[in-house]
Amino acid sequence: MCRVVDLKQAVLAKNDSAAQALRTGLAARGTTVVNLLSSPGSGKTALLERELGLARERGAAVAALTADLATENDAARLARSRVPVKQVLTDGLCHLEAGMLARHLDGWLPEDTRLLFVENVGNLVCPASYDLGESLRVVLASVTEGEDKPLKYPTAFGLAQLVVVTKTDIARAVDFDEAAFRANVQQVNPGVEILLTSARTGEGAGALLDRALAAGAGAPVHVPVMAGQQPAHHHHHHDHDRHDGSAGHADPGAPVAAPAPTR
Repeated sequence: MCRVVDLKQAVLAKNDSAAQALRTGLAARGTTVVNLLSSPGSGKTALLERELGLARERGAAVAALTADLATENDAARLARSRVPVKQVLTDGLCHLEAGMLARHLDGWLPEDTRLLFVENVGNLVCPASYDLGESLRVVLASVTEGEDKPLKYPTAFGLAQLVVVTKTDIARAVDFDEAAFRANVQQVNPGVEILLTSARTGEGAGALLDRALAAGAGAPVHVPVMAGQQPAHHHHHHDHDRHDGSAGHADPGAPVAAPAPTR
């Protein structure tokens, strides 16, 4: 058992090192990374498409990288925003890793990119354990997923620096209890901001973009309470630690360290 734990810690430590190198390199060129996590079908592609279009209208230099186990459907949709977009196929891997992201950015990401949105694999378990060198971690949940989602996936929601609710246009139809959802989010991540959005009606349009641009400009970023629950050997200066001891499907209830804002 100890050897298995050691191996998992070694894998995460290697990812940490790659993430810090990526973060340092991107910061030097003025690029802020936003890591988007959610369950499959949460509507993050639709929301991201709208935000990318708004960024282009505002003249903000943005790009997007989207990861899936198979198909390039999401990249085709995001490309309609007419910003640089790249698809990453993980060949069955349930999450992105920092080294993988760095390889795909090399030679592709335009030098003037101010914001890079990374649409992670649709999964609220193992992606929560991997630092991608991001400056802002965003977790999304649609109104159709149930108010108890934050309690079922406390690691993902507990490490979020921003929570986004999607598909609010059908909230009444599915009896979404906003107050209960907010209470559950605050239980695992006190003080985190929650945005309400609808890609269909435009509710909350531009709010995610505003928060991302502000983070890139050095505005304070929420630091979750879970930041203090990780063993010292996994803490790094200006790093986003989020390790629950698993290199694969992480235990969604394990305490992990939170991402710290990058400046």
